[in-house]
Amino acid sequence: MLSPTMEKALNDQVHWELYSAYLYVSMATYFEDKGLMGFANWMHVQDQEEKFHAQKFYNYIVERGGRVILQAIEAPPHDWASPLAVFEDALGHEEGVTARIYRLMDLALEERDHGTASFLKWFIDEQVEEEASVADVIAKLKLVDQTPGGAFMLDKDLATRVFTPPTNA
Repeated sequence: MLSPTMEKALNDQVHWELYSAYLYVSMATYFEDKGLMGFANWMHVQDQEEKFHAQKFYNYIVERGGRVILQAIEAPPHDWASPLAVFEDALGHEEGVTARIYRLMDLALEERDHGTASFLKWFIDEQVEEEASVADVIAKLKLVDQTPGGAFMLDKDLATRVFTPPTNA
């Protein structure tokens, strides 16, 4: 059984994961408007990952005898100055998600809720990957900044990204 405090915190994380998905769809629309379909694909894959994360939290709450309470999702930003600015915002967002997951882990440890702590370990590892993935695109964007056609080559590369649900999740 989840404590009321943990149940509320996990419900807040379901909300945050769904907001994250919504944010990445908004970022995809920005890229689609610019004709950068590979960049848009990258963001759509990210949207799928966030929905997967939300579902994991949802399932966990139910499995532990809690109730999922969905919350309103605020509108995400929809305009950025450049593709680099989009990915810098994405990195800042992922760093915020990491901080939220760490706070959830702190709460689980404080409450001696070892089941939730074990569950959250997967998300801690996932956030390392999430931040690295966005940072990798930022580094590439900075490299191709002054290269004619570089953004289009990167766009072609980002078009190959696909969502594969983790098997160990």
